[in-house]
Amino acid sequence: MPHLKVPSDRIRVLGVDDFALRKGDSYATILVDLERRRPVDVLPGRDAEPLAVWLKGHPEVEIICRDRAGAYAEGARSGAPQAVQVADAWHLWHNLGEAVEKTVSSHHACVRTVFENTVSAAPPTSDDIWLTSPPPVPAAGMLDVCGRERRLVTRTRERYTAVRQLLDGGSTLENICRTLQLDRSTVRRFVRATGIDELLVKATNRSTILDKYKPYLHQRWNEGCHNTAELHQEIVTMCFAGSIQTVRGYLRSFKAAIAAPPVPRPAPRPRRIVRWIMSDPANLTADDAVDLKEIRAGCPELDAVAHHVRDFAAMMRDLRGDRLPAWIERVLADDLPALHSLAKGLSRDIDAATAGLSTPWSSGQVEGQVTRAKLLKRQGFGRSNLDFLRKRILLSP
Repeated sequence: MPHLKVPSDRIRVLGVDDFALRKGDSYATILVDLERRRPVDVLPGRDAEPLAVWLKGHPEVEIICRDRAGAYAEGARSGAPQAVQVADAWHLWHNLGEAVEKTVSSHHACVRTVFENTVSAAPPTSDDIWLTSPPPVPAAGMLDVCGRERRLVTRTRERYTAVRQLLDGGSTLENICRTLQLDRSTVRRFVRATGIDELLVKATNRSTILDKYKPYLHQRWNEGCHNTAELHQEIVTMCFAGSIQTVRGYLRSFKAAIAAPPVPRPAPRPRRIVRWIMSDPANLTADDAVDLKEIRAGCPELDAVAHHVRDFAAMMRDLRGDRLPAWIERVLADDLPALHSLAKGLSRDIDAATAGLSTPWSSGQVEGQVTRAKLLKRQGFGRSNLDFLRKRILLSP
């Protein structure tokens, strides 16, 4: 890369992050002076070696803010052993959120048990639906309205079993895709799943355009109206945009029943529960707080997760990274595999994670510089190489 003179001021606090030149194919690393709030260089790739070489030429660097990528940790360790590495607090919180989501998904059966043991409130009238526009109701659980296992659930179980058998037999992802005639992303999702429950939770919590009209359909069916065309027309006047086939398919299972079963109280989706757990309790609505309390009472594992999240949030808020080792010990003492994985990863990067929870430095403004770099890249319409893009990033006001 031709030489480009960059600002020669001493850099004490450095921010490091990567951005895509071509997503999934090629990347670059941007270096930002966090005190002067400006980029100081752009390196090819996102490997440890280029960063280490650059840092060896800048022995004045005292603090390096980064995400939790192992390559940047190694590059900073070998190129600037004198510098304190700071793992970005947002990335730490994001990693915790991912672990919480996996835990909620694996224990969603407990949540469904808590919610399906109670029935929803009385179905709204047509005027209620028109005026209040209630939120969509999540799809039912593993069974249909007649108590039979849903076809989606059966298919998911069969595919998961087939994928795991081929994988255990030594087949590659490509061979599994060809054998089962599945898309690569589908096979990868089945391979990465921690178990069948994680897949079933996602499969059975898909919303449909019919969800918010189901209580009304149940009510009208029990009143004696079994004419699908008439029922479809009624909910069309309530702004239902689907076809009559959608209504007919849902009502078909009612034919064998004397009356439509009561609509069970819908269990919230995993991501909604994660949002409740990851939010400040003071910011939850009264209804959300009550639902979360019921979930925690019905599932000890999720109650433990909520306690760990509150403790972690307190560490971040109070800049008490010194509490991290004790937090890791408490997590490892509970039967929470997803959080165990996070805790072990933090143990391997304990110094940087502790610094990230103890200092005000973060990679926030680095993310802003990444956004700016992507804008400059797009302005080149894909016709500039890395050298030209580097000049634009460093020299553009």
